Amino acid sequence: MDDPVERRQSVAAEAPRAIVASFQNRLAQRPGYPWYIVGVTCIGSFMGQFDASVVQLALPHLAEIFHVRETVTSWVALAYLLSFSASLPIFGWLCEQYGRKPLYLLGMAAFLVASVLCSLATSLPQLIGFRVLQGLGGALLGANSISILVRASGKERRGRAMGIFSAAQAVGVSLGPIVGGLLIGSFGWRSIFWVTAPIGVIGVLLGWLILPRDEGKGGGGRFDWRGALLLPPALLCIVLALSQAADWGIASTAFIGMGVAGIVLLALFILYERRTDSPLVDLKLFQSEAFSLGILAVLLSYAMLYGMFYLISFALVRGFHDAPEVAGLRLAAIPIAIGIAAPIAGSFVNRLGATTLSLAGMAICGVALLALSLVALEPSPSRLFGILALAAFGAGLGMFMAPNNSATMGAAPRALSGEAGAMLNLARMLGVSLGVASAASMLAWRMSVIQDARTDDVIFYGHPILGAVEASFVLLFAFALIATLCTLKRRRLSSEDSAPLRSGDKA
Repeated sequence: MDDPVERRQSVAAEAPRAIVASFQNRLAQRPGYPWYIVGVTCIGSFMGQFDASVVQLALPHLAEIFHVRETVTSWVALAYLLSFSASLPIFGWLCEQYGRKPLYLLGMAAFLVASVLCSLATSLPQLIGFRVLQGLGGALLGANSISILVRASGKERRGRAMGIFSAAQAVGVSLGPIVGGLLIGSFGWRSIFWVTAPIGVIGVLLGWLILPRDEGKGGGGRFDWRGALLLPPALLCIVLALSQAADWGIASTAFIGMGVAGIVLLALFILYERRTDSPLVDLKLFQSEAFSLGILAVLLSYAMLYGMFYLISFALVRGFHDAPEVAGLRLAAIPIAIGIAAPIAGSFVNRLGATTLSLAGMAICGVALLALSLVALEPSPSRLFGILALAAFGAGLGMFMAPNNSATMGAAPRALSGEAGAMLNLARMLGVSLGVASAASMLAWRMSVIQDARTDDVIFYGHPILGAVEASFVLLFAFALIATLCTLKRRRLSSEDSAPLRSGDKA
C-alpha cells in the first residue's frame, strides 16, 4: 500500500503544474492567443537589438576605463557577433530535435545571466568572455524566435507579425543610444547591462506561461558532427574578415587569408551536406530560388541599415561636431521610422502584396540617399531636412524588411520553417558585419582620395569627412539596387509559378 505521506507530497508537487496547465489551456482558447506568442518573441528581439546598440555606444568609454585602444574594445561587440553566428546553425538543429520552447527559454535565461555577469566583469578579457556566453544565448533566441512566430501567426497573420517583430527590433536599436548615454553618464558602463536583466526575467516567465509546447522530433536524429566541424569555423572566418576589414585593409594578408579560409570551409561544408543523410543544414531549403533571393535581400537590407549607422555617426560626430548624446538622438530617427513603418507595411502585405511594398520601400530609400548626398550634408545644412531624410530612409527600410521577411519565410517549405528562421537571423548578422565593414573601408578610401587631392580639389569637396560620407552613399545605393533586383526576380518567379494555375482555371 502506498505511503500516505508520499502520496500527499506527490499531490502537492503536481498541484502547481495542474494550475499552470489549466491557465495555459484557457489562454490558448482566446482569439488573441497568437499575438501573445508574437509578443513573447518580440521581447527577445528587443533585448538583442538594444544590447547591440548600447554596447556600440559604450566602446569609447570602455577604452578609457580599461586603458586600451578602441580597436581592442571592439572585441566586446565582435565576441557576441562571432559567438552568435558560429553557434546558430547548431542550435537550429537542436531545436528541431528537442523542441523550441525549452531551448528558447534556455536562451533567454542564458542571455539574462550573461548580462549580469557582464556588469560584474573586473577586466576586459572577462567582459569579452561573458559576451561570448551572451552570444550563445542570443543564438538560442535567434534559432527559435522567427519559427515560433511564423507557426503561431499562420499565413494570414504572418506579414503583420513580422512587421511587429521588426518594430520591436527597431525600438531596441533606437533606445540603445538614448538610454545608454543617460545610463553611462549617470551610473557608469556597468549599468547598461542591468537594463536587460529585468526584461529577461519577464521574458522567461511570460515564455514559460504563454509559449506552446513543442516536443520536436524526439531527439532521434543523428547529429552531423562533420558539418558542425566545418560550418562554425567557416562562419567565424567570414564574419571576422568582414568585421576587421577596415583595420586590416582589404589587401592585407590577414583579410585575404581569413576570407579564403572561410570560403574554402564553406564550400567543403556544402559538398559534404549534399551527400549526408542527416545534414546540419538541409540544403533543400535553398532549392527554392525565391527563398534564396529573399535571404540575400535580408542580408543587403541590414547591410544598408548598419552601413548608414556607421557613416552618419562619423558625419554627425566628426563632421558637424555633435555631442554623442545629440548624435544618438538624431540617429534614432532611422530606427524610430522603421518601428513605425514596419508594422504598417506588414499589415498591408495580404492586401497590396509583399513585392509591391518591398519595391516601394527601396524606392523611398533611394530618394532619401539622394537627398542626403545632394543637400543634407552640405556645409550649411538644414538639420530638420537631414533628420527627415534619415527618417525617410528608415521608413523605406521598414517598408522593405517586414514584407520581404514574410515573403522569404513563405517561400520556405513548411517542414523546414525552423531552419529557415535560423537562416534569416544568420543573414541579418552577416548583413550587420558586411554593412559596417564595407562602409568603414569605403569611408577610409574616400578620405584618402580627398586628402591626397590638390588644394583646388579640396575646396570643391568641402569638409573632408562630409565629402567622404557623401561619396560612400554610392555603396548603399549599390546594396539597394541589388535588393531591388532580387525582389523583381522573385516577383517573376511567383508569376511563373501561378501561370499554370491561371491557365488551368480558364480551361
